Amino acid sequence: MVGTEKKNITKSKIVNYIINHEAASKVELSKNLDLSMPTVLTNVNDLLANGVAIETGEYESTGGRKAKRISINPAYRYAVGIRLTAEHVGFVLVNLNYEIEKYERIRLKFSTETSYYLQMREELERFLTDIENRERILGIGISIPGIINPEERMLVKSHALQLENYSLSFLEQVFSLPVYFENDANAAMMAEDLNVRRNALYLSLNSTLGGAFCIDGKLIPGENQKAGEFGHMILVPGGKRCYCGKMGCADAYCAANALTDDTGQTLEQVMQRVEEKEPDAVQTWQEYLNNLAILISNLRMAYDMDIILGGEVGGYLADYMIPLGEKVMEYNGFDHDVRYLRTCAYKREASAVGVAKHFLQDFIKNM
Repeated sequence: MVGTEKKNITKSKIVNYIINHEAASKVELSKNLDLSMPTVLTNVNDLLANGVAIETGEYESTGGRKAKRISINPAYRYAVGIRLTAEHVGFVLVNLNYEIEKYERIRLKFSTETSYYLQMREELERFLTDIENRERILGIGISIPGIINPEERMLVKSHALQLENYSLSFLEQVFSLPVYFENDANAAMMAEDLNVRRNALYLSLNSTLGGAFCIDGKLIPGENQKAGEFGHMILVPGGKRCYCGKMGCADAYCAANALTDDTGQTLEQVMQRVEEKEPDAVQTWQEYLNNLAILISNLRMAYDMDIILGGEVGGYLADYMIPLGEKVMEYNGFDHDVRYLRTCAYKREASAVGVAKHFLQDFIKNM
């Protein structure tokens, strides 16, 4: 039993290394994973024979025989990710290389009625129509804005969906595949490479503001599954009313809705106007960056770790890191630079990718 477990760990290490480096040679695997060449050969040959890995060409010769490029076969397994919001549903199909094969977002207002779940199932079926070998899909991950008890399949509380102590079991029964539930911000954090971002904090800047953080590569949920509720820290005492009922929450100033609610436009339209340097849009964007900078500075003081900027707004921030960094430095006299600020790995539907990766990572771990 111990021998089998050790072999699984070795195989998982090899697969994860190849995924993270897109491809690898057997010599590289032996050297960088500190494994003997016979161990590498046995495991890689097994992966090739089973179709998990494939040869994708050769490296340049360094004098001897050209080394084969070993890659993971992306089509060997898939997982589905679904992100629920109050007004939309996002679908992703993620392959074994953690790549998004397919993405779609539809307008579907959340409801606890049976018709909502049945329509979601129909939309997912349509989304997967052109996917052959359905048996390769491992499961369906669902990200939800709210506090979730995954063991009891319970949505403890969701301001965004206006629910409390709501059983998710019926939603699970709608689908024929295994289902996994996770808070949307935790799911977005799971989409990142936690082997690289071992100590990091994630700001999910969607229509609501969520957060999560990991220490030593492990998500910290908190005693009551409430860790990372950065959106409901008070940013401006007595300020704008938040959807939670309090005044001045960070969510009211730093969520995507802070940019769209007063304009009646989509985030894409707002950012297009910012890019075109329309004065009103630029002023709104500058105010947004300033509020975000205050939040970032406070979180850096509290956690002293990398901060990943994700969500719908995070997808746009890569082009504005210099002005954001300058504003952060105005509020932070302890750091000499803002290299701790990172943009997210997935610009679209990171939460859906994260819950899909749950199944793929579990498969790799137990292969």
